[in-house]
Amino acid sequence: MSGPDKPKVIGEEWSDERVKSFLAIEPYDKGENTDFNALLKAYQAMRAEDFERFIGFFVEAGRNLDAVNEQGETMLDRITEHRKSADYARALEAAGAQRRAAAGS
Repeated sequence: MSGPDKPKVIGEEWSDERVKSFLAIEPYDKGENTDFNALLKAYQAMRAEDFERFIGFFVEAGRNLDAVNEQGETMLDRITEHRKSADYARALEAAGAQRRAAAGS
C-alpha cells in the first residue's frame, strides 16, 4: 500500500487514496496537535499540486487549517519561512488558512 510511509519520489503521480492517507497520520508525541502534524507531514512529503489536493480533502474532513504547533505557529506561519514554499502557502491561503497574527485578531 502506498501512503505516508512511502519515500518521496519526484515526478511520481499520487493517487487520491495516497494523498488522503495523510489524513490518518498521528503524531509520535501525543501532546502535538494532530491537525498541525498532518499538515506538516503532507507539506514535507508532497509536491505543491498534491499538497493543494490534500488541503481540499483536509478541509472537507472538517480539519483545522489554523491548528498550531507547540510554538504557537500555524502551518501558514511555518511555511512562509521557507524560500521555495510560495505555492504551498497559496494553497493554504486559498483554502482560508491564516497566519497566527491574523488568526488571533
